[in-house]
Amino acid sequence: MKRCTLFLPFSAAMLLVAHPMGNFSVSHYTRLELSAKGVEVTYALDLGEIPTFQLLRDWKLDAGSAPSVLEQKAAEQAREWIEGLEFRAGGRRLEPEFVRAEIKLSDGAGGLPVARITSTLRLDGVRGPLQFEDHNYADRGGWKEIVIRAGTGAQVLKASHGDLDRSKALTGYPADPVASAPQDLRASMEWQADLPAAAKSVEPRIVPLEQPKPVAPETAAPQSSTPPPETLARGDFLSSLLGKKEVGLGLMLAGLAVAFVLGSAHALTPGHGKTIVAAYLVGSRGTMKHAAFLGATVTFTHTISVFLLGLGTLFLSNYVVPEKIAPVLGVISGLSIVAIGASLFYKRLLRLREAQGHRHSHDHHHSHDHDHAHGPGHDHPHHDHDHHEHGHSHSHTHVPEGDITPGALIALGASGGLVPCPSALVLLLSSIALGHVGLGLVFLVAFSLGLAGVLMSIGMLVLYAKHLLPDPSKTSRHPAFRLVPVLSALVIVCLGLLMTGVSLGWVKPGGLVG
Repeated sequence: MKRCTLFLPFSAAMLLVAHPMGNFSVSHYTRLELSAKGVEVTYALDLGEIPTFQLLRDWKLDAGSAPSVLEQKAAEQAREWIEGLEFRAGGRRLEPEFVRAEIKLSDGAGGLPVARITSTLRLDGVRGPLQFEDHNYADRGGWKEIVIRAGTGAQVLKASHGDLDRSKALTGYPADPVASAPQDLRASMEWQADLPAAAKSVEPRIVPLEQPKPVAPETAAPQSSTPPPETLARGDFLSSLLGKKEVGLGLMLAGLAVAFVLGSAHALTPGHGKTIVAAYLVGSRGTMKHAAFLGATVTFTHTISVFLLGLGTLFLSNYVVPEKIAPVLGVISGLSIVAIGASLFYKRLLRLREAQGHRHSHDHHHSHDHDHAHGPGHDHPHHDHDHHEHGHSHSHTHVPEGDITPGALIALGASGGLVPCPSALVLLLSSIALGHVGLGLVFLVAFSLGLAGVLMSIGMLVLYAKHLLPDPSKTSRHPAFRLVPVLSALVIVCLGLLMTGVSLGWVKPGGLVG
């Protein structure tokens, strides 16, 4: 992460990170305090920038609305969320009593707010074993924590969770929360009230429950204590510009420069097809035009996916859920790249075998000529002519011919850029929320141009490096060199499998590059 420091002069995004669990996240916190009277429940949801944007839009409010109006809406929303909480004792479902709710809005990435709504509930007169399950936003990534503690006049006998409060009710996440985020949505507990004093010192027995399958925070790179260089964060330069009523030419040009740099930095983070572009061009007879076209295709697809997802978030929120669509697009992208790589691998392997067979045929013909004894009348120039033919056959490279076609470039570029960028989506939604749609679109184009510039540069550097070989005519005949196109196709297959695994949640993306 040392490269992050290079971009400090351009944006305050490096100083204050966006929501620590990601722009799409919804984090959960449930504290169950057991007492002789029953159970008091503290239930909090901490929403990232995108779900907060959708929630306020559904309320037809914004972050500047009157606190009393926001509190009223939060209470109504909390009552809806209570319907998604399941409490069971003795085989029957219990309905908790709503006590109060409060909302806290904070500045998030790109000028968008993040919301935390905390509710207090009561279960009066509950005795004996109690089971709890949280069904709200179960399929969204985020921090999911349950705390069980004993209140006045009660002793926990057996519980699925302890009394350690790691996030302080979602007000203070630990360092690098994504790497250690709990995923607890189910709990069970047994307690006894009015125990003798001697029994108070007995530690409760912790019996963990099987929890739902963990959900990756989002398709973007995991957040850490040091924010990635492309992160659009609270108080950054671009969000400050979008929040101004009037933006002069000088500030607009500065904003374009910042967006371009952030897009370039974004291209250096994991993903975006950099390794795929390199692997494809290494194994093909590519040109600078091919590298530029491939980089432009990745960027165009990447940008279009942001536009479409942004429009869906705005107008089709009941049907289009970004954090659900992004993994699906990731799976489609990964499987498409696997198919492309497998096709390249098959074609290049066949060409390699044909080239080896062709070379063996010439070698055999050459040795056959030399094995024959020459008679006194044998025309020696005939041997020279045959040797010339043999040499002519070696004037061709033994690397399988390249298979670059416009269709292959478009397919690979579209697959590599299909997954939308959360930072770009936040930028687009910020511009809409702050009333500067046109300016936001211009910044998004500049952001995409920065992304394109890096991808094109990587492709061109790969092609330039191929020409730095000491003697291409000799190295191309080396068996290891002839395997490069085949191996590069195999690399594309492996990268596609990795992308698919990450999108399905089978592989953690923290250590991947590309």
